[in-house]
Amino acid sequence: MENQLSQARAPIFEALRAFSKERVVPFDVPGHKHGKGNPELTEFLGQATMDADVNSMKPLDNLCHPVSVIHDAEVLAAQAFGAAHAFFMVSGTTGSVQAMILSVCKRGDKIIMPRNVHRSAINALVLCGAVPVYVNPGVDPQLGIALGMSLADVERAIEANPDAKAVLVNNPTYYGVCSDLRSIVRLAHAHGMRVLADEAHGTHFSFSDALPVSAMAAGADMAAVSMHKSGGSLTQSSMLLIGPAMSEGYVRAVINLTQTTSASYLLLASLDISRRNLALRGQETMARVAALAEYARAEINAIGDYDAFSKERINGTSFFDFDITKLSVHTLGLGLAGIEVYDLLRDEYGIQIEFGDIGNILAYVSVGDREREIERLVSAMADLRRRFKRTGTAGMLTQEYIPPQVVLSPQDAFYGRKVRLPLEQCEGRVCGEFVMCYPPGIPILAPGERITRDVLDYITYAKAKGCNLTGPEDLHTEYLNVLTKE
Repeated sequence: MENQLSQARAPIFEALRAFSKERVVPFDVPGHKHGKGNPELTEFLGQATMDADVNSMKPLDNLCHPVSVIHDAEVLAAQAFGAAHAFFMVSGTTGSVQAMILSVCKRGDKIIMPRNVHRSAINALVLCGAVPVYVNPGVDPQLGIALGMSLADVERAIEANPDAKAVLVNNPTYYGVCSDLRSIVRLAHAHGMRVLADEAHGTHFSFSDALPVSAMAAGADMAAVSMHKSGGSLTQSSMLLIGPAMSEGYVRAVINLTQTTSASYLLLASLDISRRNLALRGQETMARVAALAEYARAEINAIGDYDAFSKERINGTSFFDFDITKLSVHTLGLGLAGIEVYDLLRDEYGIQIEFGDIGNILAYVSVGDREREIERLVSAMADLRRRFKRTGTAGMLTQEYIPPQVVLSPQDAFYGRKVRLPLEQCEGRVCGEFVMCYPPGIPILAPGERITRDVLDYITYAKAKGCNLTGPEDLHTEYLNVLTKE
């Protein structure tokens, strides 16, 4: 059966379409019964959406134990991405990242990872009790951003921790920076370690010869892929890919520990259709996306004071490769923090970009963009420079990444005895919760890390500039939960 499937097929979508023609009377959930029980929602979302929002049943398979149309869709996805198996995920790539770590680590196990990981990776450590061995990523001194992990740094971490179970790699970072993934895979495998790739922002790598190597092509054991970011599927839909060394059945069991038993067929169908689109038209689509991003980069750099960086910053180590579809722009040449440019683009020009931080912005260019949207962005950035540029950068922070001082494992700190203190009284204490700007969701502080003066200054500055700080129990980030001194 598996060899007879064609990438032109979309088994889940086809099954939903066939089911909609059967006029089955529903005495199961969901309770809106094809929208009849919630006419306002039906008017908002449309009848087709409500008809496709159905429960698991024999003709539509079951995500927890797929044996028919979901199984076939996962087989097609695995073939498209060059994986041994693909799992459809409806809990976002957060769920995929956590499933990767929970599949290879248990309490007390070590896992080597960069510190600039998404919070989902550290959340997984809280859940399973594994201990992180952080590799400080390189930092570009001009951009102030965290880069990838150098092969030499990973090798030192492996040699110092030969009992580590796995190495986790960002492929790529939020800004589009890639590590030397192939070499890291060879090194880790030579020492009996698994390689996990957080490929949330690299879905498209598998469908273009002009982009950095995908995790599966590099030989990684597992990869978390955000289909909804650059693959065109609905928000919250994701895939978890595994290589031949991983047990499909065991990974499925791990996924089922936390993933819902009421999977949304809207999300599943969107994964199915988006995989088909990428498999059939991915090369030409990604070539167009890359061309749009390259054009925008050139035009923005021609404005002056912006630095829309790209492959010219490749250094062969921590900046090994770059995803040219990522439109990352350094803004401090304007005298403006990235978050200030983010806010101005939204409030003054009606343009919503992906994120802004201390010194950079990211405008996400993907399958849905056209030339006119790119032109509007470029024009807005030119006008923004004319209207809002400031002279000098006095008093502005320039470094995004602060190396952590790890005192306890994330699990021990998260569940440890804590006390709430005002922010300015926390210096020197051990943090018991997360603090991060979202997006991108990379923790400034994680449970178990010491709160330094540099960290406090960063948090205060980020608040003043309008960054969306998340993580602490105190929604205003005026207090932090720190471990007691007992």
